[in-house]
Amino acid sequence: MSILHKKTKEDATLAALLSQSPEAQQAAGYADTLREILQQPATWQDTFDLLRSPVAQQRLAKALDPRPAYIVLTGSGSSIYIGECLAPVLQAGLGVPVQAIAAGTLLTHWRSVLPPGPGLLVSLARSGDSPESAGVVNLLLEHAPSWRHLVITCNANGKLATQYRDESRVTALVLDERTNDRSLVMTSSFTNLLLGGTALLHDTSAALPASAVARAATDTQHIFDAHTDAVAALAQRGFTSAVYLGSGAAFGAAREGALKMLEMTGGKVVTLAETFLGLRHGPMSFVHPQTLVVALLSPDPAVRQYECDLLRELSRKQLGMAKLVVGDDIPADVLGPQDVGIATSTPTGGAEVAAMLSGVVVTQWLAFFRCLDQGGKPDTPSEGVLTRVVEDFAIHGAAP
Repeated sequence: MSILHKKTKEDATLAALLSQSPEAQQAAGYADTLREILQQPATWQDTFDLLRSPVAQQRLAKALDPRPAYIVLTGSGSSIYIGECLAPVLQAGLGVPVQAIAAGTLLTHWRSVLPPGPGLLVSLARSGDSPESAGVVNLLLEHAPSWRHLVITCNANGKLATQYRDESRVTALVLDERTNDRSLVMTSSFTNLLLGGTALLHDTSAALPASAVARAATDTQHIFDAHTDAVAALAQRGFTSAVYLGSGAAFGAAREGALKMLEMTGGKVVTLAETFLGLRHGPMSFVHPQTLVVALLSPDPAVRQYECDLLRELSRKQLGMAKLVVGDDIPADVLGPQDVGIATSTPTGGAEVAAMLSGVVVTQWLAFFRCLDQGGKPDTPSEGVLTRVVEDFAIHGAAP
């Protein structure tokens, strides 16, 4: 039968990992990633409290005064996917155009992609030391002076947090040091930066309520406590490809999930991220008998109807090895005999962000266990290929 996973006993998989000594965890190459995935519910509350502090509120007010005509969210790798998660939420809440543009694209094509100012560029960064990060800010300070800048970073000592202290157009908001992940892959830094970006809504009716953060934390802790065995077992089923589905803001979460699997397996699992409705237009050909389908359902019932119709179509066509479905109110008929469903709850406010927080954690957990099953080390996957911070490269001057 399908598994709409319910807790019947203490999950053994997580207990076994945690029973190892710190030295053994380090030797196995998962100590940092495990700690950083598991700390997320607690760090979310800390980040939420920090965002409501007088210092943070003052800095946010400065960044938004005068109110920008446009907001651009930027970053590289996982950080730009945070921007993609945030852009629809911020645009709906602030009533101004908001878009996510990768830092690399701004570095090479800023003249053609940057909206006309005055605007606010929000740089999202774990370390703040990637070459593009300061490169883009420097470029726009010189060539697009009507743009102001807000930096949200996990690293108080990074270039983005320290280099612009005397520049009045740049405001920095630094999250708790615990969110500055030591693992190569971004996990708690991703979700806390996502939560940090919602601070731009602080003085609007769309501000994220404390209940949404608490609900996401409760759901996520329940995933750790009750669903770890099911996720680990699914990761051990030998899939060689995975497609990640998300709608609207959750498409950014789907892209992050796909990247986590790609990174942690060193490319041994090939991934694709798509929207639910977009999958029908060609990308469905990606779904083979060895493909896992990961579906992040929308908390919006109207959107979820479209999503569930697509999942039923996959079942009818017998596409994919199995489905992992995460979300509120999962219909029983979208889950087949080989599928796993993880039910979450929907808060009355901030539902979209809360759903993304817990959904992203499930994708992290899946990639973590797939990496271990392949004999990899989650803390340092793709060793010799990837580094925690992208190596320095030449930043060339802007074209005249």
